Amino acid sequence: QVQLVESGGGLVQAGGSLRLSCTASGSIFTFNAMGWYRQAPGQQRELVAYITSGGSTNYADSVRGRFTISRDNAENKVDLQMNSLKPEDTAIYYCTGGEYGGSYYPGAGYWGQGTQVTVSS
Repeated sequence: QVQLVESGGGLVQAGGSLRLSCTASGSIFTFNAMGWYRQAPGQQRELVAYITSGGSTNYADSVRGRFTISRDNAENKVDLQMNSLKPEDTAIYYCTGGEYGGSYYPGAGYWGQGTQVTVSS
């Protein structure tokens, strides 16, 4: 089973940038789409962005224009570039592998362990 490992989280001031990476232990073509979720304390998990195997992308309204998801098929990696960060972006960010069928559906067994992003005001 392909495992997903996130990296790149940390502490940043508001207005700053971070780049999260998700590296798969096997081919990312195992999935026909991959996505990033986040969960803030006391809040429900939120789909932030996803990218299909064909390169189509979609974003939550809260991050559109600030975040960019990309994939490197040769490196089996999916990145999330986060710019103009706000304190409300503070959360644990999770990489997922899943399916696209009109919407994005993460696979139950294909979640990374999460990486903490903290944005100070």
